[in-house]
Amino acid sequence: MTKEEVIELIDSSLAEEFELDRADMTPEANLYEDLGLDSLDTVDMVIVLEGAFDFKIREEEAVRAIRTLADIHNFVMHKIEQHS
Repeated sequence: MTKEEVIELIDSSLAEEFELDRADMTPEANLYEDLGLDSLDTVDMVIVLEGAFDFKIREEEAVRAIRTLADIHNFVMHKIEQHS
């Protein structure tokens, strides 16, 4: 899976789950301030990503540092590289 495919899958999955406007979903978009997610949505986001990419991330400390879409993209790419 290419980086572009990963980004598209992440963005489309999150847009669908949280009814986000794709135009607002730029890499620098802050999940909380720009996209309106809250701490409970973070749990749902983890579940959505686990389903989309078929790996577990719930116990990862790095999830707590995620603030932007780019952070999510980089986190998932790193996970994919670890499992390759």
